[in-house]
Amino acid sequence: MSERDASGPETADTAADADGRLTRPAEDRPPYVESTIIMTTVRVIAPFVLTLGVFVMFHGASSAGGGFQGGVIAATTVVMLGFAFGIEPIAARLRNYHLAGLVLSGLGAFLLVGFGGYLLGGTFLQVPAYEALVHHGSKYSIEVVEIGIGVIVAGVITGLFFLLGTGVDTAREATEPGSEDG
Repeated sequence: MSERDASGPETADTAADADGRLTRPAEDRPPYVESTIIMTTVRVIAPFVLTLGVFVMFHGASSAGGGFQGGVIAATTVVMLGFAFGIEPIAARLRNYHLAGLVLSGLGAFLLVGFGGYLLGGTFLQVPAYEALVHHGSKYSIEVVEIGIGVIVAGVITGLFFLLGTGVDTAREATEPGSEDG
């Protein structure tokens, strides 16, 4: 018998699972304490942090930075907002399908540039082939790849933050004792 079964029947707070809804009971979560100083500070610096993340993503092709670093910085904005205003209100506004759309759009941009090399007679991610289409085509195509990577990283890190912060229970079926074959 699992710990979850021993605690009794599921309530409205604990119901939900495969859809990615919140499943951790409210009494198990640490109390949220509002701090005017933290909320005001985050309100002021969050736009600058997000701008820095986008800047780092854009300049990854020609200077220090890149998609991964910029994506992490951009995701930090959501983490700061979660700590300042509570994770659940932020997670309620930024739903799983938003994050999935973000990740898929980044993946789509990456694959578009990657397979575009084939269409131009090159190989996967052969960005010099884009010079035939657009002046500085290789530079712009690398920028699109960096932005795609940044968007993917930002979406994944934000999703992991929500997963850890709100306790989504999607692995119950796989880890439920007695549900394994044999």
